[in-house]
Amino acid sequence: MSGIAGIIRFDGAPADLALVETMTSAMPWRGPDGIRHWTRGTVALGQCLLRTTPESFEERQPLANEDGTLVLVMDGRVDNRVELRSELSGRGARLRDRSDAELVLRSYQVWGGDCPSHIDGDFAIAIWDAHSQTAFCARDRSGNKPFTYHWDGKTLAFASELQAILALPWVRRELNEGMLAEFLGNAWHSRDETFWKGVMRLPGAHRMEVSAAGPRAERYWEPDLFAALPCASEGDYVEHYRDLFDGVVRRMSRSHAPVAVEVSGGLDSSAVFAVAASLHRNGKLPAPAVEGYTLDFSGDPDADEMDYARAVGGHLGTPIREVAPAHRPLEWYRQWARQYGEFPGYPNGTMALGLRDAATADGCRVLLAGEGGDEWLGLGRPGDYYAEEIAAWNWRAVMACAREDARTLGARPTARWMLRSGVVPLLPEPVRSLVRRLRGTASRRGDWLTPHLRAVLEERRAKHHDNQPAHVHHRSQRQQLMAFHDAYAALAREAEERSTARQGLELRLPFYDPQIIQFAFSTPERMRSLGRTTKRFHRRAMAGVLPDLVRQRTTKADFMNTFRRQLAECEPELAAAIARRGEWVDPERAAAFAAARREPALAGWVEWRLWTLMGCDELLS
Repeated sequence: MSGIAGIIRFDGAPADLALVETMTSAMPWRGPDGIRHWTRGTVALGQCLLRTTPESFEERQPLANEDGTLVLVMDGRVDNRVELRSELSGRGARLRDRSDAELVLRSYQVWGGDCPSHIDGDFAIAIWDAHSQTAFCARDRSGNKPFTYHWDGKTLAFASELQAILALPWVRRELNEGMLAEFLGNAWHSRDETFWKGVMRLPGAHRMEVSAAGPRAERYWEPDLFAALPCASEGDYVEHYRDLFDGVVRRMSRSHAPVAVEVSGGLDSSAVFAVAASLHRNGKLPAPAVEGYTLDFSGDPDADEMDYARAVGGHLGTPIREVAPAHRPLEWYRQWARQYGEFPGYPNGTMALGLRDAATADGCRVLLAGEGGDEWLGLGRPGDYYAEEIAAWNWRAVMACAREDARTLGARPTARWMLRSGVVPLLPEPVRSLVRRLRGTASRRGDWLTPHLRAVLEERRAKHHDNQPAHVHHRSQRQQLMAFHDAYAALAREAEERSTARQGLELRLPFYDPQIIQFAFSTPERMRSLGRTTKRFHRRAMAGVLPDLVRQRTTKADFMNTFRRQLAECEPELAAAIARRGEWVDPERAAAFAAARREPALAGWVEWRLWTLMGCDELLS
């Protein structure tokens, strides 16, 4: 994990190195092992270094080629480094050291703008090409490394973190009403904007070329909807997945220091820890040790997962450190918003701060987490596999699913599932709308936005609506594409990466590895979920690796008490925010939301919306 920053002028004026030094100084936690700069004429670049791999000790950035016509700054890691070194050497590239940055720079020399397609791993890169007088920028396929930029018609400024851009004198904090409407409306559409006009995010799986004509971005990767796996049976899928998952965890564990793993006690994070611990026991983990950490919610029955986490530690014979969940006062969120210029996050996100502090204190520099398991292992709606198999006219599979459901659920529930999840989704949209009205499933979320912000949100929905492909191999891929392009998920991962970085750790997410994502897209829904059993192939692959108490777990922890406690502590501030922001939300409806949050039927989404209002208010106060 590192940080990058740069200013490139296209009007012929010299770049001000002092301003790039200001940018890197705005994110010092990314550079405990050194902050370096490079400047020549119209270009000034900076890099903040946190060494996380053995090879990073040979790295010095900004990194130039022999004649200084190419200069790279990079925040990232190359996971296919062995294969990439071999391929580059075969093409005549001269590798001067073992660093990942050298591999990326030489990849650009060999493949130009197509180089991201040859690099596996998490990365955000910027390369100044003096020959073409262009800047080449790119993010990894899953968007795990952030890249923020500003273009004013003559100057490109970029950085890993938003506040480094806002530190520049020509960048104004002018509110982007569209992002405000998305947050308050709980409906995210944009994947490339921030709260500030003109300050943009390069989306994951995108590359961007910037010249005097301005930025030009394009997508370079998304999952192949028609890629086939070498699997003929369910057993083949399980075996293929297990090999794939072991390989992903192994590559993501490359570190010169102990690797930390968040172990909630849930199926996904526990699997990451168990596989990492197994690899370490067998001498195959490219790190000196692996350490597990869990949050101790004893006394809160909705959130308490200690029995599961302890079962994992006992099964592996490896103790997992128990850490009390962190709690921060409102002033902490207020300072965060003002200092970093971004939404200050939600209470269920800050509860892990103490856990990460403990990992840092233990000497860890890499943190593995289980985010992405729900999206890519299978947590779909019950019975979705019926619609998929019926649409494919795969009646043998339909009957096999029905027999299994009848065995575990009974004949009548199975018939209802087949009708509701297999037949209704295939009906024309007007018919489905009628069914939804008859069943009374129309949205009951409520609307508290003012007419102006509602109009802004509707405009954005229309602008950012992604047309679904005309043809998919599996019907469930339409839902998966929505998850892959989900704007809020992208925002949340970027915020989590920045929060973790500020605690001296590089966040790595095995379930967001593109190979895992591609596996999910190439797997029939019935392999992921059947009956009330979700994540089927993952559960089977973890047989013997995890204790059955965790492997067969079907419950999930509920952390809404953290919201309720936080809101209860700031009742006056909440009332003031409602009164102060009448141009955003209808005060009467907002007050009704505040009063209704204690009703069980409204638990969850009401607290979420109220805290969002609080966060936006603090950001703009």
